[in-house]
Amino acid sequence: MMACLQRRGRRGLYLFLGTQQLTQATTNYIKTNPENRANYKPYGQNGFFDRPTGRFSDGRVIVDFIAEYAKLPLIPPFLQPSADYSSGVDFSSWGAGILSETNQGLVIDLQMQLKSFDQVEKSLAEKLGEHQTRRLISEAIYFISIGSNDYMGGYLGSPTARKLYQHQEFIAMVIGNLTQAIQVLHGKGARNFGFLSLSPLGCLPALRAAAMEANEGGGGCFEEASTLAMAHNSALKTVLMNLEYMLKGFKYCNSNFYDWFLDRMDNPTKYGFKDGMNACCGTGPYGGIFTCGGTKNITAFELCKEAEDYIWWDSFNPTEGVHKQISEALWDGTPPSVGPHNLRDLFFGSEKLTIADMVDDQDGGDWRVIDFL
Repeated sequence: MMACLQRRGRRGLYLFLGTQQLTQATTNYIKTNPENRANYKPYGQNGFFDRPTGRFSDGRVIVDFIAEYAKLPLIPPFLQPSADYSSGVDFSSWGAGILSETNQGLVIDLQMQLKSFDQVEKSLAEKLGEHQTRRLISEAIYFISIGSNDYMGGYLGSPTARKLYQHQEFIAMVIGNLTQAIQVLHGKGARNFGFLSLSPLGCLPALRAAAMEANEGGGGCFEEASTLAMAHNSALKTVLMNLEYMLKGFKYCNSNFYDWFLDRMDNPTKYGFKDGMNACCGTGPYGGIFTCGGTKNITAFELCKEAEDYIWWDSFNPTEGVHKQISEALWDGTPPSVGPHNLRDLFFGSEKLTIADMVDDQDGGDWRVIDFL
């Protein structure tokens, strides 16, 4: 989750909730396993940053590109000590789930991210007053990308969950908890939302490798994982359409990135890539053994020469090139990939009150630093 203060003429708060597709470095500041961090080489190797930052990519991720399109500086993670939050805060966490049980104790789950937002809300109210804070929150955009870990680790990786729940029962539980989170934000005044749907999870290099092992050498995607992702996306689409009628002022941007990803994996050269199946960094079939950086149980790993040729950076996460294309589609895409609104429409649809309008700004538009913590 990310919260941004912006210049005049742009929305005063921008919030991200989610997992590794968004996160920049949150897990650098919590007690977790080494594989839940990306603050070591070769992560960030493409030179945009002067060192590995915690982004699960060879370079930038979605948050960075959206900030660029919104004419914002790079956004720091919420837990970064002494960070300047005048332009935003990123609350997302690698491995996070909608369900608190997903990777419990190792990540900042969705409920914990909402509590972090509460701290931001409280701090704003203390500095700006209740009335102005309510207006800022109502004019903010809330971008949510989460759910993949619930299905990959929380369900497929859990014999207990698989025994307790049929597919539809588990999906209903995940979607129900996500719906409650949306309603909580709406109850606080949130009105504008963006959602990144799930990709074909079974076609991630890690799950291709798992399918190969399960099929005793046979290739292809892990179909059960992709089936879960598709059903989740369908359920989310229905929920969002219902919420648009149920919740006052609810406006949203949803994405069809299942088909979007599938097209790129099947036709990589069409989109400027050469390899749509294998990870640039990893071990074993498809680079699907999650060893990138050598901090896991297996310290040896393989690294491709040209990451920009690949869809997948490591066993689970795409390269900067894919993050950029996702961000471009979210920003000004059209149906069927993005709709009923895109992020540009939500972000610049009309002039809204910004924190700069509320704080005495003698320079008439320069950034003002307001601590959230």
